[in-house]
Amino acid sequence: MPTVDDILEQVGEFGRFQKQAFLTLCLLSAAFAPIYVGIVFLAFTPDHRCLSPGVAELSRRCGWSLADELNYTVPGPGAMGEAFPRQCRGYEVDWNRSALSCVDPLAGLATNRSHLPLGPCRHGWVYDTRGSSIVTEFNLVCDDSWKVDLFQSCVNLGFFLGSLGVGYIADRFGRKLCLLATSLISAILGVLMAVAQDYLSLLLFRLLQGLVSKGSWTSGYVLITEFVGLGYRRTVAILYQMAFTVGLLLLSGVAYTIPHWRWLQLAISLPTFLFLLYYWCVPESPRWLLSQKRNTQVIKIMDHIAQKNGKSPLADLKMLSLEEDVTEKLSPSFADLFRTPHLRKHTFILMYLWFTSSVLYQGLIMHVGATGGNLYLDFFYSALVEFPAAFIILATIDRCGLIRPLAASNLVAGAACFVMIFISHDITWLLSSLCSCSRIRLTFGKLNHRDIIFFVLYIFIRNLGVMVCSSLCDLGGIITPFLVFRLMEVWQGLPLILFAVLGLVAGGMTLLLPETEGVTLPETIEDAENLGRIAKPKENMIYLQIQTSERTGT
Repeated sequence: MPTVDDILEQVGEFGRFQKQAFLTLCLLSAAFAPIYVGIVFLAFTPDHRCLSPGVAELSRRCGWSLADELNYTVPGPGAMGEAFPRQCRGYEVDWNRSALSCVDPLAGLATNRSHLPLGPCRHGWVYDTRGSSIVTEFNLVCDDSWKVDLFQSCVNLGFFLGSLGVGYIADRFGRKLCLLATSLISAILGVLMAVAQDYLSLLLFRLLQGLVSKGSWTSGYVLITEFVGLGYRRTVAILYQMAFTVGLLLLSGVAYTIPHWRWLQLAISLPTFLFLLYYWCVPESPRWLLSQKRNTQVIKIMDHIAQKNGKSPLADLKMLSLEEDVTEKLSPSFADLFRTPHLRKHTFILMYLWFTSSVLYQGLIMHVGATGGNLYLDFFYSALVEFPAAFIILATIDRCGLIRPLAASNLVAGAACFVMIFISHDITWLLSSLCSCSRIRLTFGKLNHRDIIFFVLYIFIRNLGVMVCSSLCDLGGIITPFLVFRLMEVWQGLPLILFAVLGLVAGGMTLLLPETEGVTLPETIEDAENLGRIAKPKENMIYLQIQTSERTGT
């Protein structure tokens, strides 16, 4: 009986129908970008200082410029290792005193400013920005700066918790229903975030959005890969993920145009309600329908695909079957990933690579957002360089294999982060170039990780391996904000040291994986255990052939 792949070969593996569905579903991937890294613009921390009553009036009376006001009324940088002293503490001075001079108002109070007492910002802060963010609205600075980290960690926690539930819904009720439900809930929660009146409400909506938003992205990914033929699946999967990069580019432009976080949140949330139109634009996956024995609907969808692609309807669709492997009906356990020595080693390496990829990718984006000269341009350029990574993969993956390019990408990313430590922040073009180099390599690795699992783990535990590694990826996203922003309080270059170590170690560990070039996918635990092993040469032995002849008369 013909399978879905057999029928797609006849009705078109990547015809007009698949191209329209692909472009339509790519909007999901682009819309996921603001949820994943929107913290860069929603929660940016501008330069700030203590709000001191009386300073504004004194500045107006004396005719000070902003530079003069900062010089006379704001403390200096402070001692080495002290976290943002001029931003979190102010002079304990009554600025309303009429005796204060306009030339140097603090000269009459102490011969040296360092002797003046400093205190916390009791009246709030003044922010030097043309817009607003959740930081400026809820004063998430100084002692409350960790709440920004928690804001981003919550969405990654949502990814982690929601992956299991959303996966069950997609398998039980269908990819299309899962896509529509998660898109609707995510859009509603995005709007609720924009109107949240306090930090706790904002945090709750952010967590709930994380629970469903990744499910929407994943449903689109599964749908498009199940619509196309086998020969186009890898290309479509890579390009679908690159639509995420398009979303990053659009996000930087929208954020520049709308610098106020509430309006920005509405601008990126309201258009996602249009995804409900997928109810009429995108059919259900024929593979899922076939697994549910709903053959009549499968026949209608296949006829529709054939008509869209300009092919004649097929007569043997009633005999359509679903190719299943017996092992897929079994339930692998977590222990199966560590059952043999080589399998154990490969599983640990894959878990580390996925974890590291998440930490480095999100960490570099956050670090650029916190230290870059021009937030919008730096974000735009660093996202733009992700496109070459996709083209490199498409051009070389069948020629060079996966392991050596992935090892090189991690090593180069780690080395670039290490070099960035020693470059002055004034040389912004060089820092941006090195960061872009790191992003190219990290994107290259991120797009290859799923393929490596398929080559290293055998079929029985393959889906379990993807789920476990994806969970490690989400866990990396949970701790990354705390790693980046808390380490930056000690020293701005400290996160780069961590990134360099993680990247270099990942590059070395990748080389311990077996090469995939010219290797068939492992089907059994023996195949997975013997990957990369070199057969021992046979011992040199001499064989003597003795020829005997029959004697007549004996």
